[in-house]
Amino acid sequence: MNVLLIGSGGREHALAWKLKSSPRLRTLFIAPGNPGTAACGENVALDASDHGAIVSFCRERAVALVVIGPEAPLVDGLADSLKDAGVAVFGPSAAAAQLEGSKGFTKDLCARYDIPTAAYQRFNNAPKAKNYLRQTGAPIVIKADGLAAGKGVTVAMSEAEALAAIDDCFEGAFGDAGTEVVVEEFLTGEEVSFFCVCDGDRAVALTSAQDHKRVGDGDSGPNTGGMGAYSPAPVMDAALIRQTMDAIIAPTMRGMAEMGHPFTGVLYAGLMLTADGPKLIEYNVRFGDPECQVLLPRLRDDLLALLDDAAHGRLEETALHWRAETALSVVLAAEGYPMKPRKGGRIDGISEAEKDGALVFHAGTRQEDGVLTAAGGRVLNVTALGETVSDAQAAAYRAVDLIDFPEGFCRRDIGWREVERERS
Repeated sequence: MNVLLIGSGGREHALAWKLKSSPRLRTLFIAPGNPGTAACGENVALDASDHGAIVSFCRERAVALVVIGPEAPLVDGLADSLKDAGVAVFGPSAAAAQLEGSKGFTKDLCARYDIPTAAYQRFNNAPKAKNYLRQTGAPIVIKADGLAAGKGVTVAMSEAEALAAIDDCFEGAFGDAGTEVVVEEFLTGEEVSFFCVCDGDRAVALTSAQDHKRVGDGDSGPNTGGMGAYSPAPVMDAALIRQTMDAIIAPTMRGMAEMGHPFTGVLYAGLMLTADGPKLIEYNVRFGDPECQVLLPRLRDDLLALLDDAAHGRLEETALHWRAETALSVVLAAEGYPMKPRKGGRIDGISEAEKDGALVFHAGTRQEDGVLTAAGGRVLNVTALGETVSDAQAAAYRAVDLIDFPEGFCRRDIGWREVERERS
């Protein structure tokens, strides 16, 4: 079957790499793709915001399934346009994508269906938000309501920091995403990412991961789109998975269906493992980035078959099969990221890293006259597997050190929490 994959980042390279191995695949198109995805299929110059062009391409090339990688086209309703044109698509409708597109929508859903989450209030102006903050105090969490490329959340440890975050939102730091804010309770515990594939009626658990959002070692500095991840997260044991499925995922699926927005696609739950059990921090409606880059190397099953079954409403309640090893991925970012990444730096040594056993996924690169250069903030994802998190970490950093990217940097402690537990 012919497949069109929408996106251009490291997540999409990982998806393309895994889809390429499916015996069901005839031709894989990636729009617009990147130099890494070009080795997995055919990159095509399509704009995801031009729904008509996407639909026409699918008809002309007999595309049997469209897989939408990033969140923005989902919130923009690309899946709706494709379905209306009779094209099968893996990804939620615009109405269902509100789970990521509006943090307030998700919090209201939690309140309506008794899904455990942090206490919250929604505000559409700064004075009211600040008054509430002064009543509750810090630490507290300030979230821009809409999509902010992973940068619209401030975990404020002081009232001054929280006040500044409210001002950032309403003064346009996150564009339209900040026209409304959610102010919520600060939860204590350990964060985990948990993923399911859904077909509108059923949700099949994938696996867990832990991401590293802060730009610097020791979880210091500003939030980013993610500086690295590992999977699985050992703290997410079988009992917590069952609890999450029963108390969070199942009522979400039921609630979305009852509201007339049945959810199809990836349901990515950001969880806080509190003393009272797992609580939902937020939902995303697509594979995580860089979590996708550690999930898919561990998946033994045919990804295309799984996504196609979900798109057609025929998921079965069967367990998927995973490699026993841990996968760990390190993000190589351009100097200045996340504020002002410096683009254009030359990159060499990827083939040496891959010969060492690593998978190198392109996230923000450009090929010019045979030279690979940085074209974004997060540039490469270097992924390795190992028997333990410590083993995977050592293999990943060994590969990182084989890549010559003088104008890039990375965190040197991805997986630190679990590595410390393994050593104790």
